[in-house]
Amino acid sequence: MAKKSIKEKVAIKQEEIVSQTISKATTSSEKNIEGFYFSKDNYIFMGIGLALIFLGFILMAGGKSADPNVFNGEELYSFRRITLAPILVLLGFAVEGYAILKKPSTK
Repeated sequence: MAKKSIKEKVAIKQEEIVSQTISKATTSSEKNIEGFYFSKDNYIFMGIGLALIFLGFILMAGGKSADPNVFNGEELYSFRRITLAPILVLLGFAVEGYAILKKPSTK
């Protein structure tokens, strides 16, 4: 059996290093392709949180009077605008925080 020269040994070692690097790059890129930073559950919770926030702001809207000289306190300070809507907005922000901090499920 003939002895391998130093150049041949270096070439073989370089090929091994390149193949290992390619295999590591392939597995890391496959991880990114499998899923994004969040799982499907995270995105569902984010959607629910956004819906709650939008619903809260929609419930806060309104209260405009046809005559600017008339003040309608009952309509402006109703339960819907003062209590229900802010609770929905804060609940939506809490759901958003949970959706961001929830660990993605691995399948």
